[in-house]
Amino acid sequence: MNLLLLDASELNIHYEACLTDRRHQHLKSIHKPVAGDHFKAGIINGQVGSAVILEHTSDFTRIQLTLETSPPAALPVTLLLALPRPRMLARSLEHLSTLGVKDIHLLHTARVEKSYWQSPELQAGKIHQHLLLGLEQARDTLLPQVSFHQRFKPFVEDHLPELSAASRKLVAHPGNYPECPRGLQERVTLAIGPEGGFVDYEIDKLVAGGFQPVQLGERILRVETAVTALLARLF
Repeated sequence: MNLLLLDASELNIHYEACLTDRRHQHLKSIHKPVAGDHFKAGIINGQVGSAVILEHTSDFTRIQLTLETSPPAALPVTLLLALPRPRMLARSLEHLSTLGVKDIHLLHTARVEKSYWQSPELQAGKIHQHLLLGLEQARDTLLPQVSFHQRFKPFVEDHLPELSAASRKLVAHPGNYPECPRGLQERVTLAIGPEGGFVDYEIDKLVAGGFQPVQLGERILRVETAVTALLARLF
């Protein structure tokens, strides 16, 4: 935990909060703080600053926040991601949150198992927790937005044109395509398929919508690896 992250509702008018959950347990077991110690802290969707320990016991930690600066800049990307396997989804959401992706759209595609949509990992609380872990790692406070689209064709035809307007449209796909560009300074809408890739129909629909297929080479990567490699290369 590189950032002690709080919701604004946890603070009183003096910017004090009493922690009894996993954050208290983390401080207790890892840092063993005493009154007067300072830690990096921030407010969800707010500023970053520091927290001073007012009181620490075996049952709670009482802190007071001072907010000073803005969080790190978000990546200028809208990510379309074929819904991964549940375990991989958890890791992917944490990676995306750490890397600064703020607009995530999870899609159903031909090679996504329908059972994935029934996973407990898609519960709002689970997703929120994975995103928070990513923010804490990156010392970020801006919570990503995650949307779900279980019908590929209506999403691509009815929603994607507006969603991807005024951006460079790229779809990562194995094949004889141009290499993924590097160091872009413009906004990007990036589509990433499942490990088996998009089927031809899906690629055709994306290309018809203005997406350029690009590739990272001959190796077939796991989703969370491909996401990290693509974002690092693009930005």
